[in-house]
Amino acid sequence: MYKIVIDSCGELPENLKNDEHFTNVALELDVDGYRIRDDETFNQLDFLRRVKESIKGPKSACPSPEEYMEAFEGEAENIYVVTLSGKLSGSYNSAVLASNLYNEEHEDSRKNIYVFNSRSASIGETIIGLKIQELEEAGEPFKAVVDKTEEYISSMNTFFVLETLETLKKAGRLSNLKALVANTLNIKPVMGSTKEGSIQQLGQARGMKKALAKMVSDMLAATKDYENRVLAIAHCNCPERAEYVKACIEKMAKFKKIVIVDTAGISSMYANDGGVILAV
Repeated sequence: MYKIVIDSCGELPENLKNDEHFTNVALELDVDGYRIRDDETFNQLDFLRRVKESIKGPKSACPSPEEYMEAFEGEAENIYVVTLSGKLSGSYNSAVLASNLYNEEHEDSRKNIYVFNSRSASIGETIIGLKIQELEEAGEPFKAVVDKTEEYISSMNTFFVLETLETLKKAGRLSNLKALVANTLNIKPVMGSTKEGSIQQLGQARGMKKALAKMVSDMLAATKDYENRVLAIAHCNCPERAEYVKACIEKMAKFKKIVIVDTAGISSMYANDGGVILAV
């Protein structure tokens, strides 16, 4: 028996929400003192409205070790935890502490627990979970699943295009001037993850369609063995953009599978209204 625990920055498609092997552990959001739990009660449109009206911008809080420990309960002997990049959140450290505490408290019934730092976010975490499941279902032993998944994480890339820089500006990630100029000229930044799991700007384009095309081009240039890889697309309140990106990709490459999901709470905070994320 195995269980895959993913913090709520990793969106689960409907089929995985109903899969007993998967579970989410919720982070929390705060918009000017209004607290929002990133679980099935999350209301994306209400959150985006509050963010738009906010002066300070949203903040997030990672799950407590106790919440992770609760997720470890049950019959599963192999527990795999996938968290938001350790460079972006304390979720990874909280999960590591939980795994140590859990086995200290259950010396007579210790479990195999491993915490993966996704070095990504959103659907980057989701496809890591799918990789773990693929290896488990193939009958791989615990250590082999861990080693092969870590290798897979090292080969991954995450990209995203933002409609607006406003949330990153409020979070202090760029100067007011840069955000103002970009928004005025309709310049859309193409962002991506570093190998360490930080956020970097890869380029920019004038207009959303050109920016999405550049993101797709950058993704294809960085990806090998398309036919053996799962590609995931997450969108924040813009399903038509996600479908447009999927259609662009399918014209140029054939992937093993393409998954599309709407962003949950934490990913909505990073992507903001109209943002699109790619992970492969």
